[in-house]
Amino acid sequence: MEYKQWNVQIWISEDDNDAVTTATAVLFTADGKRHESVAHARRNPSDRPVPGIGDELAAGRALSNLASKLIEDGAEDVAQLAGTA
Repeated sequence: MEYKQWNVQIWISEDDNDAVTTATAVLFTADGKRHESVAHARRNPSDRPVPGIGDELAAGRALSNLASKLIEDGAEDVAQLAGTA
């Protein structure tokens, strides 16, 4: 059985006011494909800044979107192989 390892890198940044956190998740597959997703988390102005919360939300959203893209890509590949695309 062949094992493969895919690694996802996540970059997280915050704006100058600590109001918006942006996460970019990038997956590089062994065959050279690159998949990327960007997501944001916005802090309610009445909440105190807790950077870890924005990091978690933005990263989770980016990973969720990346997962959706991978599922969509897989479904399109299956459709092409079946001749329905």
